[in-house]
Amino acid sequence: MPKDTWWNLPEAKRQSVTRAAMAEFGARGFSAGSLNVIAREAGIAKGSLFQYFDDKLDFFTTVAEAGSSAVEAAVLVGVDLDDGAYFDCIRVLVQNWLRFFRAHPLEQGMAHAAASEIDEEARAAVQGVPNRHYVSVLRPLAERAQARGELRDGTDLDQLVAMTVLVLRHLDSAPFQPHLDPVLGLHGKPAKQVDRIASELVGALERAYAPAR
Repeated sequence: MPKDTWWNLPEAKRQSVTRAAMAEFGARGFSAGSLNVIAREAGIAKGSLFQYFDDKLDFFTTVAEAGSSAVEAAVLVGVDLDDGAYFDCIRVLVQNWLRFFRAHPLEQGMAHAAASEIDEEARAAVQGVPNRHYVSVLRPLAERAQARGELRDGTDLDQLVAMTVLVLRHLDSAPFQPHLDPVLGLHGKPAKQVDRIASELVGALERAYAPAR
């Protein structure tokens, strides 16, 4: 956890350090990311980072959590969590997801870095945050969908949530990073085409789990 000195900083200074860290960690990952570069870009002494955080992992985790919180707030805009049908909600969520990452390349790079980090301890620390966010939103939606008859009889809710998470994880990196999608080739495609394919992926989930019509 960050030290009190971190939270006592002016908001503008915290944002400056966070943005510099996202740029460096997003480009190089936790293991290769340079605290010297982050400090230089943020206009602070490297030693200051250790006044704010216990160690590099604590710093990395804090930055990843900030990114995850920003993503969650943005992608839930317009999603009817109270009464929307499951697959309708996922379609809106997916389009918000893509729109957010297009507009926020630092957060996109950080999400990719967190998911692909080679250091097991770092990967476990940062993946726990988005994983909890996924489940806290998707599981209640799935339970409600099952209760309202939106899903096939016998649908395994854990499987449905897991498959939805797989789609979201693919879409937070594959359209923006090369060599991650050898089948759909999302990287480099126009945004409208990516949006259409993303909607079709949700449609595939719906055909698999919704009652036959």
